[in-house]
Amino acid sequence: MNLLHHILVRWRMATIVVSAAMLATAHAFQRFGGLDPCLLCLRQREVYWTALALGAAFMILVRTPGGPRWRAATCWVLGLVFLVGAGIAAYHAGAEWKFWPGPDACAAAGGAVSTDAMEAFLKGAPVKAPRCDEAAWVFAGLSMAGWNALISLGMAVLSFVAAVRERAKL
Repeated sequence: MNLLHHILVRWRMATIVVSAAMLATAHAFQRFGGLDPCLLCLRQREVYWTALALGAAFMILVRTPGGPRWRAATCWVLGLVFLVGAGIAAYHAGAEWKFWPGPDACAAAGGAVSTDAMEAFLKGAPVKAPRCDEAAWVFAGLSMAGWNALISLGMAVLSFVAAVRERAKL
């Protein structure tokens, strides 16, 4: 048996592991890399939090009496969650490449914080969020949003493959 077979058999656990790894990576870029997330970055994280929680709940569900009949459905749901994540990430990457505008909430001016800006903040001025239309980090020609779109799309495809395999077992 190959590795893919073992992963698909334990797909709900795989979604938990991948989601946790993606969240840890995003938080590491924020904490240690100083790359604060924009609004769309946070939306992408919400998808992984959702997939992580659903993966855990579905692991419990399929182990309850009558739970095995839900195995395929749980994989379909996880696939849809990852497909939504791929869509959000692709939208974000497109905004970074200027294919279309990002949300208005992401149009705040970014950059270094000056002492005047810090003084204004301490007096109650609103905080300016990082821009969604500028890639903060690029590797091999893809931004974090671009890589996330590919990973989320891959997870969606694998979820659907797992669902078909589970359905075939019934």
